[in-house]
Amino acid sequence: MSLSLEQLLAGGSATQVVDIPLELLHQADGAADAQVTVRPLTVRDLQLIAGAVRDDEGLSAALMIQQAVVEPALRAEQIAAMPAGLARFLVDRINAISGIDTPQNALEELVQAPLAKACFVLAKEFGWTPEQVSGMTIGQILLYLEMMRGGGEGR
Repeated sequence: MSLSLEQLLAGGSATQVVDIPLELLHQADGAADAQVTVRPLTVRDLQLIAGAVRDDEGLSAALMIQQAVVEPALRAEQIAAMPAGLARFLVDRINAISGIDTPQNALEELVQAPLAKACFVLAKEFGWTPEQVSGMTIGQILLYLEMMRGGGEGR
């Protein structure tokens, strides 16, 4: 089944509700559901984050959270005041939703040459613009690369 470009890019704007364990919020008193709404990171998000954290790798988690958490919207100083365990939990969920199974400290490696090459190959193969490809999530890019690889074996 071939997806249209619109279907492919739609995944970059999809959101998912993530339940936050109350112990990470230091609220064990049975408070109401603790949830945030997140969206997957796109190639563009990862490129911006990688560029911004060249001098300070500690910023990558905060920038990932700021880009991906859509409800409630968080400012940088609010993320900086967040308990470290909660931030780590959110980054892990954002990575999973975005289709990234690499450790956080591999973010810059992920965004460099292999991803740029993948974007170039997809743009050339499907006739997409760099802007269209950079709006995709990592999971979407990997899916299309796998489809290309699988299609090439049968030729």
